Amino acid sequence: MFQKRTHTCGQINKNDVDKFVILNGWIDRVRDLGGVIFVLIRDRYGKTQVVFDSNENKELYQKALKIKNEYVVSIEGKVRLRPEKDINPNMSTGEIEVLARDLKIISESETPPIYVNKEEDISDNLRLKYRYLDLRKERMQRNLIVRHHVMKATRDYLSSQGFLEIETPYLTKSTPEGARDFLVPSRLKPGNFYALPQSPQLFKQLLMVSGFDKYFQIARCFRDEDFRADRQPEFTQIDLEASFVEKEDIFEITENLIKDVFEKSIDYGKLDIPFKKYTYEEVMEKYGSDKPDLRYEMEFIDLTEYFQKTEVNFIKEAIESGNILKGFIVPEKANVFSRKKFDELTKTAKELGSNGLIYIANGEEIRSNIKKVAGKEINILKEHGIIKKGDVLFLLLGERNKINKILGQLRVKLIKEEHEIKEGVSILWVTDFPMFSWDEEEQKVVAEHHPFTMPNIEDLEKYGEIDPLKIRSESYDLVINGFEMASGSIRIHKKEIQEKIFKILGFSSEEANDKFGFLLEAFKYGAPPHGGIAIGMDRLVSILVGEESIKEVIAFPKTASGTDPMTGAPSSVDEKQLEELKLLLKNKQ
Repeated sequence: MFQKRTHTCGQINKNDVDKFVILNGWIDRVRDLGGVIFVLIRDRYGKTQVVFDSNENKELYQKALKIKNEYVVSIEGKVRLRPEKDINPNMSTGEIEVLARDLKIISESETPPIYVNKEEDISDNLRLKYRYLDLRKERMQRNLIVRHHVMKATRDYLSSQGFLEIETPYLTKSTPEGARDFLVPSRLKPGNFYALPQSPQLFKQLLMVSGFDKYFQIARCFRDEDFRADRQPEFTQIDLEASFVEKEDIFEITENLIKDVFEKSIDYGKLDIPFKKYTYEEVMEKYGSDKPDLRYEMEFIDLTEYFQKTEVNFIKEAIESGNILKGFIVPEKANVFSRKKFDELTKTAKELGSNGLIYIANGEEIRSNIKKVAGKEINILKEHGIIKKGDVLFLLLGERNKINKILGQLRVKLIKEEHEIKEGVSILWVTDFPMFSWDEEEQKVVAEHHPFTMPNIEDLEKYGEIDPLKIRSESYDLVINGFEMASGSIRIHKKEIQEKIFKILGFSSEEANDKFGFLLEAFKYGAPPHGGIAIGMDRLVSILVGEESIKEVIAFPKTASGTDPMTGAPSSVDEKQLEELKLLLKNKQ
């Protein structure tokens, strides 16, 4: 049916002129010029132009008339230089072409329902239904090749540092880790269920107790969450843990790993380390977000002192009541933003919980919704260089924590809507997160990261169960270009501290023992101090290749509703399978 290839379709160059080669692949394009047919043959390595010339071989030319896009073929021919005017500098094989002397059609193709050789604006559902065609696209193949390089760089670096790759179970016990578990019914233990892991958290801690002081895994994780545009029910993380470490050790390991990945998977160039570090409190004060994108600056400024003696009553009364006036500058937009834009942003600010939005645009003339009552203060801001020509200043008045968060959301909105995507990367650490947060829906204290995070011991002793929301944790996030790229912490390794955290979270001794008894039991037998981190590999690869969605770097992702249009998953199962599992559907509809 075919001969084994001598070269890939991206391999041949002018050094191969006059050689006879065999190429196997897919037909990317066909151009019939009448008497001469030019085809591009494609594989994952590249494309090569092949010429079928009726003057050279009429029978072969007639056979070539039958081939269409996406046929799988085997072609033998002689390499020759292209005429100088036909050289394509955008192809690695652009200086040569192959004059065909044999053609074998290995398999035919119907007209594909989506284009393979060009990008088009089609629905995700259609792309995912025909994902095997979508993955033939040059962009998608590049994305998955980079993903492979990221995995290889990860394994190479961590192995060189003495880390061992150890797999942990997919079928495990259901434990509360924030999201809902995917449950798997047990046939041999009717009425009981396994859970697919949301993370390898407990097992990697148990590996530390086992004496494997450096562990890593490229781990598949599963979360039965309400689906959002850029979430997937199954995802991959680079998971690592080490014993006898402090958080600075984890920072160093992670920074060198990220540096290796950037430099070896996409030839990024030199990535500078160490990365900047901010506390949670600092980034909330400066950017209103625990994952700020620093490429766009727009750091918050507190202007309360400039309005201490203002005659604007609503501002004066608010400041006297202990509120602050705070905002940020958007440069070079004073003559761009319309009144409609300011009204839209004011509406957004109110929807987010503020009383309103103050704006001052220093363009060809001053435009402001407080211009008539605060002209003096506006002039002072100009004189002190706070508002430069072309700047727009947005301000909110209110309680500090509340307006920080609202300003943060406005800042993100303006970055997405009004700024072109900036080149380069913004990488920073955020540390000292709160240990706990308040769940309005459940009306209870919950773990901000997870309940195995080591609390700040001074805070734990000081606030304990009296005011747990003031307790900081020994946790940290790595943020790249405004995305939480990794999250980790120093872990609790003492049974009494773990029990105290469970108590603050409202677990009874029986409940804690039922869900985490195996971990507490292990802590009785000598647990070393340990810590680690998990890096979101899907998101990391999407940053590296410049994709906005993680679906573009996963071979077979789900839709936003969690379905797979290609296989039809999730799907019903037959009555016999349910009977074996001792399951009865409550509502067959």
